[in-house]
Order: sequence, then structure tokens, then C-alpha cells
Amino acid sequence: MLFIGPLSTAMGFADHPEYLRVMACVVALDAVQAILFARLRQEGKAWKFFTLKTAFIVLSVLLTLFVFLVAPHWSHLSWMHWYNAADQVGYIFYINLICTATVTLGFIRELRDFRPAAFRLPLLGHMLGYAWPLLLFGIVGIFNQVADKILLPRLIPGPEGLVQLGIYGACVKIAMLMALITQAFRYAYEPFVFGGQKDKNSKATQAQATKYFVIFTLLAFLAVMCYIDVFQHFVGADYREALPAVPIVMMAEILMGIYFNLSFWYKLSGQTWWGAVMSTIGCAVLVAVNVAFVPRIGYMACAWGGLAGYGTCVLLSYFIGQRKNPVPYPVGTILGYFALALALYALTVALRPDALGWRLALNTLLLLVYVAVVAWRERSLLSSAFNRIKHLKR
Repeated sequence: MLFIGPLSTAMGFADHPEYLRVMACVVALDAVQAILFARLRQEGKAWKFFTLKTAFIVLSVLLTLFVFLVAPHWSHLSWMHWYNAADQVGYIFYINLICTATVTLGFIRELRDFRPAAFRLPLLGHMLGYAWPLLLFGIVGIFNQVADKILLPRLIPGPEGLVQLGIYGACVKIAMLMALITQAFRYAYEPFVFGGQKDKNSKATQAQATKYFVIFTLLAFLAVMCYIDVFQHFVGADYREALPAVPIVMMAEILMGIYFNLSFWYKLSGQTWWGAVMSTIGCAVLVAVNVAFVPRIGYMACAWGGLAGYGTCVLLSYFIGQRKNPVPYPVGTILGYFALALALYALTVALRPDALGWRLALNTLLLLVYVAVVAWRERSLLSSAFNRIKHLKR
């Protein structure tokens, strides 16, 4: 707030410093909410967590639709005197602030119970020593997700770079389903691991959870690819040429989720700097692939760069982690499920009837093959789950 003038000028918003003021407030509220959401996760209040997260999304969508679709037609009404079509970009910033502030109000009970504690310098030092590598890890992780979109228009100069960026960005939105699954898994699983680290079976639990994460994300991968003829309608017809990048980006998202699962060894042991080192190496691989191949093959290099970067992180985290704090991951089983999913996906590409109905029927059959194989391989788990359900009914 003190340096809003030079900051807004440096970022190209000299005429609209209020944008930066609003976003500064949003980020500050987000930081407070991060602690409050962490408390909900620690206390197992999943429904409140879900409700507040969903409320932000629903309110944001409704207000955005109102500003862009409804308000222009109602601007003649007296109570709409505040609306100016030329300020629509600014309204998006204010919508973000309204939604964030509304979610904060949902934490009134938690904030009411807040009591300040005595300041302890040793505790602060311990927290910062643990967290600063995770901060770098997070920054690098975000850069990994957006680096291809930053580099693409710079590596292909002129209008063509922007055209390819638009085509690529539109299609990879389909792959964001995998990012949502990974995020949901993280929200649910991270408190469980940190809360159960003293459990003698926690390593076995981590290994099994990683296997089940792979099973369900591969199921989501196959579901999207088997019904890509349906999902493609979420993208404009002029942008669908980049659909071949979708399976690569989805696989990269799966590897990112596996990397998250493999990261607990350095988080639990306090060696968080390993995360910063491995993420930086993975980011370097991603950038190198983009720089080397985007000028040659365009946006497809962005997809392969993400896969190579996250694959590097997975390999580093697994082999270093097995030396530092070994976990009995069922590597053979996990690789087997990968081989099965990729083989079935290859069949959806090779066996592609011209008729859409036959194509969807065949792909549904292939998807059921994956489900059947998993059900057979994991029949002991399913049997245990059914017995538990019967016991709860009694």
C-alpha cells in the first residue's frame, strides 16, 4: 500500500493503482484464510471446508455472469448507476475481493475463539527454517504450471505465438480435471499423514494411498480420453487441433500428484530444502525442453516439457527418499496399472470406428476393462469395504 504508485507503474497499471490495492487486500485475506482452512482440515471439518470453498466458486461465477451478461442490459435502471461497461476489467478485481471477504465471514466462529499467544522467537525461527524451502517449492511449482504459457509466445514471436498459446490454453483446460482431483486428494490426505506420522503403520498407509491415488487418477485419465468426443465440445471448434496435447498434460498432472505423495519424506523429517532442490531441477528440465523444442514443434513441446519436468521430480524424490526414509511403495503394481491404462488408451486411438455411437460404445467397453482388472486385483480391499458397510448397517 505504501509503494502502490511505483509498483503499479512498474507493472503497467499506472492508470489503475486501485487494481493492486484490491489484490493486496485479497492476498492478505487469503493468507489469513490459509491458516483457518488448515484448522478445519486438522479438526476434520470437511463439510465446512467444502461449503466455504464451494461458496467462493459459486458466488464468483454468479457475480461474473451478472457483470458481463446481465448488467449491460440493466444499465438504464436507476439502481445500476454505478455500472460502466468500460470498467468491466476492474469489476473482476472487486468481485474477487467480495468473494474472498464473504468466505472470511464464514470463519466468524473460529475468529471469535482466537486468542493471541505470547511471542516466542525460537518458535518463529523453527517455523521459518521449515517453511522457507516450501515457499520456494511452491513458487517453483506455480512456475512449472504456467511456464509453458509464459514461454510459448516468446519462443514463437509474432502473432503465431499468440495463436498457438490460445489454441493450447483452450485445450489443456480439459486436463484441469486432473488438477482438481490432485488438489482434493491433497486437502484430504495431508492432515491425515501429518497427524499419523507416529503410527507404526504410517509408511504402509502412505504406500497404499499412493497406489489408490494412481488407480483413481488413471481412471479419470481413461474416462476423459474415452469420451474425448464429448469433452471436446467444451472447447471451441477452432481450437480443437490441440486435443492431442490433452493426454500428455493429464499424465503430467498425474506425475505431479505422485510427486506430492512422494514428498512426505522430507516434510516429515524436516528436510524441506530437498523439495526446493528437486523442484528447481524439474523446473530447469521443463524450461530446457520448451526452449529446445517449442520453436520446432510448437505447443506440443509445452505438453512434453511438463511431463519431463514432473517425471524428473518423481524420479528424484523416489530414489532420494528411499535412501533417506524408505517407504514400501508397490512400484510393480503401480507401473502395471500405468501400462494397462496406456495400453487401453492406445486401443482407443487405434480402434476408432467412424460412427460416433460405435466409438463411444467401444471406448466404454475398454474403460470397463480397466475397472474390472482393478476390481479383481484389489478384491481384498473391496471385500473389506463391503464387510464394513454391512457392519455399519447392522
